[in-house]
Amino acid sequence: MNQALLTALQYYGAGAATLAALVVSLNLGRRITGWAFVLFVTSSIALIAWGFLDKDSEGIGWQNVALLAINAVGVWRYLISKHAVRDR
Repeated sequence: MNQALLTALQYYGAGAATLAALVVSLNLGRRITGWAFVLFVTSSIALIAWGFLDKDSEGIGWQNVALLAINAVGVWRYLISKHAVRDR
């Protein structure tokens, strides 16, 4: 596999996840938080690809399979669902 592509996937995934985590932590409202979850989804997809295409990185791939499902719930909850988000 092309090492430049693997490096791009790895660093995009890490950077996008970091930015998304910052945006979620700022609690800027439902819509912006929802878009942060979309960013998390793209990060998970990149890290899944990197994890399964690069030898010795399969663990990151499997971890991001789980995180992709969690992030998809965030997209649904904050961008798609019409129900109010409850504060606890």
